Amino acid sequence: MEKSIVTTGKTIDLAIEAALNQLGLDRDSVSVQVLAQAKSGFLGFGAQPAKVQVTYEVPDPVPEAPKTALSSASRSKPKAPAKKPDAPKPEPKKEAPKPETRPETRNQTPPTRKEQPKQDKPRQSRPEAPKAPKAPAEPKVYAPAEPGSLEEKIEVFLKGLLEHMGSDAVPHAVKAEENTYNVELQGSDLGYLIGRRGDTLDALQHLANYAINRDLEGHVRINVDAESYREKREESLRRYARKKAQQVLKARRRTTLEPMNAYERHVIHAALQDMENITTHSTGSEPNRRVVIEYVK
Repeated sequence: MEKSIVTTGKTIDLAIEAALNQLGLDRDSVSVQVLAQAKSGFLGFGAQPAKVQVTYEVPDPVPEAPKTALSSASRSKPKAPAKKPDAPKPEPKKEAPKPETRPETRNQTPPTRKEQPKQDKPRQSRPEAPKAPKAPAEPKVYAPAEPGSLEEKIEVFLKGLLEHMGSDAVPHAVKAEENTYNVELQGSDLGYLIGRRGDTLDALQHLANYAINRDLEGHVRINVDAESYREKREESLRRYARKKAQQVLKARRRTTLEPMNAYERHVIHAALQDMENITTHSTGSEPNRRVVIEYVK
């Protein structure tokens, strides 16, 4: 069962954050519909906060069993006294039949009794020993980059950038395929480098692509990741897209998602491109460009 609340704020993000704090949920567990954009007004007059409707799911209530009420007639009428049964009449005694005499047989062996199978005693269940906790996954081990290679140039640039940010994370660059390099950041406090919805990670990736491609004749693509965030984010976006598409099919009306970057919008489009009666397109301008999921016959 779905429920929704309406909250306001100076911006759409602040209105959504107010709803999430009120519900105690995270952003991937709710869907947001913008009811009104924020207006600054003129000289303080006509200002209007942003208004959003946040929809979330709650478990359906379990129906109670109906209580059977006694009818008024059954309550008012007294029960009739039960009749005492008549005393049984003595039956005439019957003569016991005489046992038939059979001719004696020699060497007659008495019938053997079948032995009853022994019943197994129920075994007492032994308490299971507590399972040992799983050991944390060991970090990947990367071979050092060859001197003068493009991998070394990428690592040197990102290492200097991270030191300026006050981070002790170490980048490891690996060539994945032709003109594509994957960079994995290892170290402590990687959540700070990922940022809100990966915005800090996207900034590092954008700067690395700009700095490295500036001195190259061709063009290479550099993907920066930490703690497999991008893989987890893609799976979360696919689940979110399928959930919103099912809501669109049920209501037969379109819905507009929250603003996303080009990479996240591409994941949404790809997840729903083969779904029947569903089409997607993007609307708006950066950085508030959104994906629209629409029902088609």
